[in-house]
Amino acid sequence: MANTETALKEAAGIVGAIGAALVDYTSGMALGTIGGSKELDLNVAAAGNTDVVRAKVRAMEMLGLNDEIEDILITLGGQYHLIRLLKGRGTNGLFLYLALDKERANLAMARHQLKKIESELDV
Repeated sequence: MANTETALKEAAGIVGAIGAALVDYTSGMALGTIGGSKELDLNVAAAGNTDVVRAKVRAMEMLGLNDEIEDILITLGGQYHLIRLLKGRGTNGLFLYLALDKERANLAMARHQLKKIESELDV
């Protein structure tokens, strides 16, 4: 089982990664971050993407969808932002956030690797 620090280091090792965070979407606070840049403040991104997750959860409830969100993808001109809601033991209300450089990243592989990181994470 990987702890938060190990999981974030693994996420940062994904090809094309700009930064990653483990976020509590009940509070909007990042429990841990790695990477980022002047243009990508991961704490601000954590709080902002919390609103995205809450909105999608609310929309699913309003639609009566009895399903779970695996991940949410936001595609920008030069980046992918991937939000993976965690479902493992002790991870309720948490998501992994990964920002990727679109030119270097393989989106399918990044999704696969985030799923693996999730399966090994013990918070």
